[in-house]
Amino acid sequence: MNAAPADQIRLLDVQDLDVRLAQLAHKRKSLPEHAEIESLTKDFTQLRDLLVAAQTEDSDCAREQTKAEQDVDQVRQRAARDQQRLDSGAVTSPKDLENLQKEIASLAKRQGDLEDVVLEVMERRESAQERVAELTERVSSVQSKLDDATGRRDAAQAELDREAASVTKDREVVAAAVPTDLLALYDRLRVKQGGIGAAKLHQRRCEGCRLELDITEVNEIKAASPDKVVRCENCSRILVRTSESGL
Repeated sequence: MNAAPADQIRLLDVQDLDVRLAQLAHKRKSLPEHAEIESLTKDFTQLRDLLVAAQTEDSDCAREQTKAEQDVDQVRQRAARDQQRLDSGAVTSPKDLENLQKEIASLAKRQGDLEDVVLEVMERRESAQERVAELTERVSSVQSKLDDATGRRDAAQAELDREAASVTKDREVVAAAVPTDLLALYDRLRVKQGGIGAAKLHQRRCEGCRLELDITEVNEIKAASPDKVVRCENCSRILVRTSESGL
């Protein structure tokens, strides 16, 4: 393949722009905010699950407390009715009086037991509510940090995207001046060779693979026409000759 020396040198400009685009893409992918957001998201999910569990416990305790208080109220009302019967004098039979007194005593014990249950449930609910308050605050704090990190990431990505768009336009302009067949060869080699399709020959060293050319290859390049597109025997990349090639 042949191409004017100026076109070959222009290919190095395309390569520089492609390297910059690759650097921007890598920087975008490697922003520290990505790891920060991942860690915060994990913390947020765990805390949210704990909060839901605490809220569920609080709700369960509330229902249990309501049921226990209703039980206490039923026993209290029954005991009040029995006491009213006892105080009214309507029950005159000694045996009935004894049974009524025993029932009142039994209800009093039952009421006491149920009130203990209410207190125990209230204590558990208070603990659950404190846990809900604590977790709500922690979830809010992590959410705030997550929002901040997301905002910083989005801003950084937007800036990198703007720069990449500018570099892409520059690349299009420069590439448009390179012969189609030369650019196609370069693009194929760039994909195959890890992003570097053309390299400068500097002091008899290929700047693509960083290896010095042997004397035979150097002599072949010396003898080649300036228009000839030469390739590195080591890495197959396009070698661009300049005044610094050492030929």
